[in-house]
Amino acid sequence: MGTTIDAAGWPRRGEEGPAVVALGGGHGLSATLRALRHVTHRLTAVVTVADDGGSSGRLRREFDCLPPGDLRMALASLCEDSEWGLTWRDVLQHRFEGQGELDNHALGNLLILALWQLLGDEVAGLDWVGRLLTIHGRVVPMSSSPLVIEADIVSGGNRRRVSGQVAVASARGRLENVVMVPEDADAHPEALRAIDEAEWVVLGPGSWYTSVLPHLILPSMRRALVNTSARKVVVLNLSAQQGETDGMTIADHLRVLNQYAPDLRLDVVLADPSTVEDVSDLEAVAATMGATVVLRQVRTGEALCHHDPLRLAAAFRDAFEGALGDVTDLSERDGM
Repeated sequence: MGTTIDAAGWPRRGEEGPAVVALGGGHGLSATLRALRHVTHRLTAVVTVADDGGSSGRLRREFDCLPPGDLRMALASLCEDSEWGLTWRDVLQHRFEGQGELDNHALGNLLILALWQLLGDEVAGLDWVGRLLTIHGRVVPMSSSPLVIEADIVSGGNRRRVSGQVAVASARGRLENVVMVPEDADAHPEALRAIDEAEWVVLGPGSWYTSVLPHLILPSMRRALVNTSARKVVVLNLSAQQGETDGMTIADHLRVLNQYAPDLRLDVVLADPSTVEDVSDLEAVAATMGATVVLRQVRTGEALCHHDPLRLAAAFRDAFEGALGDVTDLSERDGM
């Protein structure tokens, strides 16, 4: 069957696309999903469940449920580009403004919670929201129970233990001894199944210690990532994050992954050339993990450090199809 072309000139790849699992949370995972939508529809987002801030944190504390916010954002990123899909995406992302209990709650968080209470099944509830948005792919939680992230914050000669995603992400200092609580929590069976059946696994970009690293800290998730036959891509961030990664080089980000999962082998490390302070250092660290560094211009042209969905999609396409030579001028390659 011939491949059709969408309005942006990209091949529509339905079920013939590769089976891809994207790991992360928040805005970083959303950037990955918006890009991967152009490459495949056989897509599963596995989302961290340690958020304890904002609307998600309030619902988590009141109803003892998974924090729905990052799951909602992943669903919104996979919606169909139709009037129906985009309208329901905006409804899902709408936040109430007022003086009462609903203030700052995202409607999508309440919708997801309602489906969880009606169905008694987190994945089934997320699947129903996906059907409403006509998403291409699936969204599942990393674990069936809400998790807490803890870390030591080292600054000067001082060391203190902090607990909770918001506290860890906003603390100033070097992060050490990062753990997920409970430490023996199980990864969600649907997440493990997706990783086992994947052809490619994508990790990053995102909040390095609170959205990316948790997937390598949870023991059953780490084992699944080590044992899967899927090839693995790490997408590095475009800028340092205030608090979490102050003073870290782009190669240091890889060192952190290697520190917490020394048995994890990678295939591709994807970075924007403008972010790499020392290419040789990055290549050396990547080589110790079995990976090839691929440099691609994947940021937008804006001053803000955001990944461009089409540029990132082109980089994923090259990685999946084995075109790993460095490209420093995207416009020349694509004839834009």
